[in-house]
Amino acid sequence: MYFSLIPDIKYDVKPISYPFSESDFITAKNFFRRYQIDPDVFEYSTFYTKYSVQDNDRIENIAASYYGDSFYDWVIILTNNFINPLFAFPSDSETLRKSTELKYGFDNAYSGIHHYVTKEIKVGDLLALEGGLIVDQNFYSSSYEYWNGSQVVSVPGNTVSSSVTNYDYEIEQNEKKRNIYILKSNYFSRFVEEFKTKSLYQESSSFISKRLKQSGIWSTFLTKK
Repeated sequence: MYFSLIPDIKYDVKPISYPFSESDFITAKNFFRRYQIDPDVFEYSTFYTKYSVQDNDRIENIAASYYGDSFYDWVIILTNNFINPLFAFPSDSETLRKSTELKYGFDNAYSGIHHYVTKEIKVGDLLALEGGLIVDQNFYSSSYEYWNGSQVVSVPGNTVSSSVTNYDYEIEQNEKKRNIYILKSNYFSRFVEEFKTKSLYQESSSFISKRLKQSGIWSTFLTKK
């Protein structure tokens, strides 16, 4: 259904040295036309419901559950600003394990260090070290000094930071895909109608109809005339 809503574009495929004719043009869907939702709207719970994607969930099945039709999977794709829906959802544990081993090699997947992260250190209300900062091996292997309220103390870096293996890193990245936003049903119809309207072309030099415009060398030639 999403493809049926995308307008067409008529473009020429031959170099300028070729004679102009109708046969020089191909009509295709205008996939260069991008739609993006302002990320700030996700802060408003009025419009969206948070959904935690489960293993083996599919976008079309979630669409059918919330909107009554799997064809409205494109609403979920657009409202979450997914670039490539094939990689938008988290992988199941088995798929993740295999892809990690393929990416890093079997041994390096589980024993190889991807990076190190700091642990929070607080002295009273004073934050001596922020937690979750990505640091290198030099930090991990060296000493870390901080003010404990009365004097400067030095501690081993490996006591205030920890290693993250390649597999742990891939799990973390995978989990970031877990939570998505579902447009609430009472805004659904309005969103679909708004999208249909925004998909139409406005009158211009390349305008043919609300669903078709012309682009390329021939369009430029016509504009100059």
